[in-house]
Amino acid sequence: MTDDHNLNECLFCRIAAGTVPSHAVYSDGELYAFLDIHPIRPGHVQIVPREHHPCFDALPLPLAGRIVALGQRLSVCLKAIYGVPRVGFLFTGGDIPHAHAHVVPLVSKTDISSRRYIIEEDLTFRDTPRVPDAELRETAYGIRSALTRGETI
Repeated sequence: MTDDHNLNECLFCRIAAGTVPSHAVYSDGELYAFLDIHPIRPGHVQIVPREHHPCFDALPLPLAGRIVALGQRLSVCLKAIYGVPRVGFLFTGGDIPHAHAHVVPLVSKTDISSRRYIIEEDLTFRDTPRVPDAELRETAYGIRSALTRGETI
């Protein structure tokens, strides 16, 4: 954790602490996983460490390993729930300076894209729609249930 970190200024610290509402799919003493409210695809989960680390490379290796392991467990569940052959996993941090991973059911090869693969020079982007809380509650319940059952493919 950085010395100059302020819990009240970090959205993911506040979500993990429960001071900002979210739709949890997994929670323990070190990790908190919840549904993205602007998902790339339904079932898009974000995994954050409860302790603040500003970026992926600042994570202690054992904690990074726990995030990857949870991502793998979630991937198995998301494949079963959404009937997709692949689930994307990536660490990001460009938008919020708190290490976090995305776990996304991949429906299309462009669900997670790099600018290096896009031909068009001028791209425009929009926010994905905000998913209603009732739908997020139902989705979170389904993923939590799958994790509890130990879903396999």
